[in-house]
Amino acid sequence: MKNSYTLSVIMPVYNGDKYLCEAIDSVLCQSYSNFEFIIINDGSTDKSSQIIRDYAKKDARIKVIDQDNRGLIYSLNQGINQSSSEIIARMDADDICHPERFKMQLDYLEKNPNVVALGSLVNLIDSEGDTISDFNRNTSHSEIDKQHMRGVGGGIVHPSAMIRRSALLQVGLYDDLFPHAEDLDLWLKLAEIGELANISECLLRYRQHSESIGHTKRALQRKSVADAVQAAFERRCIPFDRSIMKINPDILSEFDAHLKWAWWAYKFGNNKTARKHALKAFLLNPWNTKVIKILIISILNKTTHTR
Repeated sequence: MKNSYTLSVIMPVYNGDKYLCEAIDSVLCQSYSNFEFIIINDGSTDKSSQIIRDYAKKDARIKVIDQDNRGLIYSLNQGINQSSSEIIARMDADDICHPERFKMQLDYLEKNPNVVALGSLVNLIDSEGDTISDFNRNTSHSEIDKQHMRGVGGGIVHPSAMIRRSALLQVGLYDDLFPHAEDLDLWLKLAEIGELANISECLLRYRQHSESIGHTKRALQRKSVADAVQAAFERRCIPFDRSIMKINPDILSEFDAHLKWAWWAYKFGNNKTARKHALKAFLLNPWNTKVIKILIISILNKTTHTR
């Protein structure tokens, strides 16, 4: 007898063995349990394949798709095409779900049938799992769509999203014309057929590290963002001026990343994380005045907020 799931969780994996167990565990330990868990192994060459297979032997909800390396967009569309539920939940191999995430999002979607895509606030963590800051304050459709129309991503954090499968099919799934900005393009298209929203609680721990797409593919990502926004303006018959978007294609260095995370953590009140990343930035560039400043004030300020 075929299982009848009300939710399909889709997680592409490419060489994600470092954080993969923690990510899978956070899905399998959800308080809401009636879901299928589709894991797409996108040609990994590390231990990811074995980890996935080991979990699949223990939990019948896991469905494994093994393929040659085809990239994120192809993998996401494969997962959707293989799914059996009307609601799709996204997950990434380096993030951590709050145990009530699925239940809270499903309850929200049931009460708000006009919402086609739902995210949540997220808690940014670093590669070691230490808290940097909260992220993603916008919760209403108008706020989220306005942010995306300015070319500012993260109005809905991709791995925090639940999306109606019928809406995904209506807009043609993920579009490979916008590599590394496929989520922004999707949110813009979905906003034209329904409403977007975020739950105003942190339901995902969203990992930041220097190997992420936002750091390694920044130039291409920013071009794709501009192209996706321009396409949305044209669909909506609005005159488009590319200068409205602050496009900075410069690749973030390891130093830039640690300095950014140090300041974010400090402003959030998490001085332990701020000091850690300030010190890492200092070791990379000890003569930078900004890093000297954050290092000093994070050392002098002993207060740490835990959330």
